[in-house]
Parts: sequence; structure tokens; C-alpha cells
Amino acid sequence: MGTPPRDEGADPRRSPVPWQTILAAIGAGAGAYLAWVLVVDLQRILSWLVVAIFFAVVLNPAVDFLVRRARVRRTVAAFLVFLVGLGLVAGLLYAFIRPIVDEIQKFVNDFPRLVQDAQNGRGTVGHLVKKYDLVTKAQQYEPKIRQALSHSGKQALSILRRVGSGAVALLTILVLTFLMLVEGPRILGGGVALLRPDRQERLRRVGRDSARAITGYMAGNVLISLIASAVTYIGLWIFGVPFRGVAAVWVGFADLIPLVGATLGAVPTVGLSFLHSTTAGVGMIVVYIVYQQFENHVIQVAIMARTVRLSPLSVLVSLLIGVQLFGLLGALLAIPVAGIIQVVAKDVFRHRRGAPTEAATVPSGDAVPSGDAVPSGDAVPSGDAVPSGDAVPSGDAVPSGEAAAPRRRPARRRPTEPAPAPVPGRSQP
Repeated sequence: MGTPPRDEGADPRRSPVPWQTILAAIGAGAGAYLAWVLVVDLQRILSWLVVAIFFAVVLNPAVDFLVRRARVRRTVAAFLVFLVGLGLVAGLLYAFIRPIVDEIQKFVNDFPRLVQDAQNGRGTVGHLVKKYDLVTKAQQYEPKIRQALSHSGKQALSILRRVGSGAVALLTILVLTFLMLVEGPRILGGGVALLRPDRQERLRRVGRDSARAITGYMAGNVLISLIASAVTYIGLWIFGVPFRGVAAVWVGFADLIPLVGATLGAVPTVGLSFLHSTTAGVGMIVVYIVYQQFENHVIQVAIMARTVRLSPLSVLVSLLIGVQLFGLLGALLAIPVAGIIQVVAKDVFRHRRGAPTEAATVPSGDAVPSGDAVPSGDAVPSGDAVPSGDAVPSGDAVPSGEAAAPRRRPARRRPTEPAPAPVPGRSQP
């Protein structure tokens, strides 16, 4: 049976791809597609998990402190930390909402008097109504206003639905955070214990650095927000602007957002100051300009010195991605996540640079290279010594420019293998 003719155009160095490789590539592609579909379908749940992990990492140092110092169980420590955190949030919300509610109630009580004054042309509102003839315009747009009010029921239901979804999401995130605080260290410890000892230490080091970056950044950011709130309250108090407590709380919340938070907090405050008086508005503009320079060059450098530092481009890109994916919470989580990525990248870079490289060593003469040292169990038996007649003659010395080839070691004999019998008639060396 003859050999099949060979294709002259085919490359003899190419070999056919095995079927196992083709099936593995198809399986990898199908797995990636299924993973992407799951991520898209579970996007809301995954976002809740990410937020819960972030809050758990931020609150974990306080829980560990209570476990070490107060000698309480971890469940009790997590519950106490939750109570304190919820109390602080509730206090801030009360300080922000209560003045607004009081003013709305006052406006509702004074509304009939304000309407009568407006119709009679008395007061500031009456002067504006009389000057721009607002009564006639209100009568003209009355049918449209009634139509808009009749369709407001659907919008109210939509708003209530969104509020309900937000409440469910908040409750779910709080429960996940509590469970992660209680069960997280045990689960992580069991997962890390499955790795090799060197990888365990490396993973623990990366985890500590990442947690320190998150907690340090958040603690510093909260402290800067408190300072901004205090500066706002003092400035508004000096100029006699009302609602200074509400404005101070708003500036504190807005300042938590990186880069644009200070501007978001300052614009409504300056507008409120201008409504009070022109002097107060100009004065608050000066206050914010001076404070912004002091915060950027002194406060942030002093407070954020021990946290992860990112370039302005990295901060901006991470903020855009976070806002696009998760909205306001994404803006709050963008910088810590970018800090974690930077910590992991630095660890990988250090690990690659610090990995030992195998350098090939050229043997000198008959010496065994340092990396190929003969073990103690592989010593050459005394009976196998090289005869003296096999020495290299002096005239056949190896030239100085060429290294002598290493001598081949005799093969290691097994302990149970008997030595070869001597040949009769031949002198033994």
C-alpha cells in the first residue's frame, strides 16, 4: 500500500489542531456568554452585593475593636455598630428634614394671608403680582393647571413605587452587610486556608492593604465633609442667613462626592445667601473660594497622606464609570474601588519584579555548576575511580579560549544491583 501523495503547498511544520482544543475553545466561549447573561440578569442583586461588601469593609474595624477590647461576641459587636451607625444617619436626616418641614408647615398656615396680600398688592409678593400681572396670567393658565393636577395621580404612583423599591433595596443591603460582618471573616479564612502558605500570606497582605485603603479614604472623606459643614454654618451665621443648619448638612452630604461634591454643595448655599442679601451672597462666594484652596492644599494632604493616592485622570475615569453603572452610589464607591485595583496592580508588579530568574551558568573545566551540585547520596564509589592512564596529556591541553567539556559522571547503581565480576586475565586498575 503506497504512501498518499503529499500536498506540495502545505507547510510541513504545521500540525492539525486537536479536537480537544477545538472543543475547549467552544466551551470557553459558551461559558463566557452564559456568565455575561447571568451578570446582566442579576445586575441589581450584584450591585446590592457590591454595596454591602463596601459597607462591611468600612464597618469591620469598629467591629474588630469591640471584639478585642470589649470581649463581646462578634454578633453583638456588629449589632452595636449597626445601632450607632443608624443613629448617626437618623440624626443627620432629622437635622436636614425637620427645618424644611417646619418651614413648609409655616407656609401652609400663612398661605391664605399671602394670597390675600397678593390680591391686594401688599407686601413683597403683592408687589410682584401687581407688577407682572400674575393674577391675569394665572386665570389664563387655570385649565392647564387643573389638567396637570388631574394627571398627577399616575406620577404619584410611580414615585411611590420607586420609593418602595428603594426601601427594599436599602433593607436588603443592611441585612447583607450585617451577615457579612458576622460571617465574613470565617468564610474568608476558610477560603484562604485552601491555598498554599506563600499564597495565603500574599492574599492576606493584599486584603489588609485594600481594607486599609477603603477605611482610610472613607474616614478622611467624612472628616473633610464635617469640616466643610462647620465652615458653611459659621459663614452663614456671620451673615445672618436663615436655614444655615439645612445648608450645612447639605454641604456635608454633597462633599462626600469626589471632585464635584464641593461645587454641588456650594451652589445652592450661595443662591440662598443671595436671596437673603447681596452682601451675604458675595461673602459666601469668597468664603468658599478661600476654603476650597485651603482644603485642596492643606486638609486633603494632611488627612489623606496615608491613604491610596490616585492621579486626577484615574479619579475622573473611575467616577464616570461609577456614575454610569450605579448612579450616586457609584460615585461614592468609585474611588475606593479604584484604590483596590491600584493595590492589586502594585502587588502583581512587585511579585513579577521580585521573582527569581534562572541564569544559565557555564561550567569551568571539570567543575560541576553551582546549580547542579551532586547530592550526598550520589557520590562516586571508590572502586570507580578514573585510572591514572586516562589523564589528559600535557600536549593536548585545552586552549585558553575554550572551556573544557564537563566529564560524564558514572551512572548511579542501585543498592540491590550486584557489582560486575572481574574479567579473568585483565589487570584491575
